[in-house]
Amino acid sequence: MSKTGWDLPDPYIHRIGVTEDAMDAFGHANNARYLEWADEAAWTHWWAKGYSMDACQTEDRGIAIIRTEADYLGHVRVGDALDCAVWITRSDGRLRAERRYQFKRVKDGVTVFRALTKVVCFQLSTGRPARMTRIFREHYSVLPSVAEALAAAD
Repeated sequence: MSKTGWDLPDPYIHRIGVTEDAMDAFGHANNARYLEWADEAAWTHWWAKGYSMDACQTEDRGIAIIRTEADYLGHVRVGDALDCAVWITRSDGRLRAERRYQFKRVKDGVTVFRALTKVVCFQLSTGRPARMTRIFREHYSVLPSVAEALAAAD
């Protein structure tokens, strides 16, 4: 864990405000909402690097999740804010990559959710797996600081 309390260094962080529509019958956010927030954080990570949905159309490429592992470690309620950290933690630069998430409640810094998604690049026009184009290779590259932290943890 880094000195900042994040699992890995140099996260992309997307802040989420927890609203009433996220609540379940038990008065806390429904588990499915965490996956929606992870998807939202992934898209804002893409956009923050200057890419767009138009780039996907132009490149005739998309990314599909093929596996998600999620750990629900706490709960959030209406009015809470979450800092949703995202890292690219593995990429073969061709077809597959992995993205990690860590969500912390802003008010106390407690980690309430962690997830790992495994993704594959595909051609939008055919739906078949396809090699990453340059912009996908760039976006789905592991930061050197993250690679170093992962290697040190092994």
